[in-house]
Amino acid sequence: MGTPDFAVYTLNALINSAHEVVSVFTQPDKPQGRGKKVGFSSVKSAASAHGIPVVQPTTLKTVKTHKDAKRLFGGIEPDCIVVAAYGMILPEAILNFPKYGCLNVHASLLPKYRGAAPINRCIMEGETETGVTIMQMDKGLDTGDMLLSEKAAIGEDMNASELHDVLAELGGTLIVKVLDNIEEFKPIKQNDAESTYAAKLTKDECKIDFSRSAKEIRDFIRGLADYPCAYTFIGDKRVKVYRTVIGKMQEGIPVKCGNDEFITLTDIKPEGGKRMSAVEFLRGHKV
Repeated sequence: MGTPDFAVYTLNALINSAHEVVSVFTQPDKPQGRGKKVGFSSVKSAASAHGIPVVQPTTLKTVKTHKDAKRLFGGIEPDCIVVAAYGMILPEAILNFPKYGCLNVHASLLPKYRGAAPINRCIMEGETETGVTIMQMDKGLDTGDMLLSEKAAIGEDMNASELHDVLAELGGTLIVKVLDNIEEFKPIKQNDAESTYAAKLTKDECKIDFSRSAKEIRDFIRGLADYPCAYTFIGDKRVKVYRTVIGKMQEGIPVKCGNDEFITLTDIKPEGGKRMSAVEFLRGHKV
């Protein structure tokens, strides 16, 4: 069960393992882009390319019994359900349906960064380390027992898109390790007192606040790149910001931050234009 690019890494790892993927669940097709053309999810495209049956329920709320779950799965009773960024809440009837339950590939070192946006939030908070946790799902939000986790370093210049790919690949590796020896893993309870929450990103929170420190601003921009992307205004033009350098540099657009620090915008995209270096932007715009 999965929908975006992150889940494709898990799906491909399972396809290339000794385990059989009998079906794939993903969210319904939705209008995408400015033209609102209906498009497939990344997972649907990957599953279809391998000839794996794809199921796209609009809701799971009607699944209340084992019988309902069996009907939803077309009479198949899987040994395990693997979930990676599916985007729907699973009712208890599904959580309890497979022999080994439902395993979630979560992109953080639980119990830190439970929730929808762990990759973005950990960079925005200035973390230097994160990881992936394989978790036995329960009815809570990322609160289930942990089976396996592995750390991953966050490079000083790494942004959320780059970290996404690192963690997605790691997640695929870890889920196969767990499934290969599933009866040998002993569940470890999470310490709720140490938990933090990674709320879903909203466009309203993406505007850069230059009253903060240069490091905080840089982490904020890294955590939102390349999507949904931090932004500011240069004159009356709204500009997305992808990369910065702390300090006042000539090769870019220096901006004064809190505590009289400077940060230089180096990689930007003006509204209605293409992504470009700040130097290119300055050639055609007076700042």
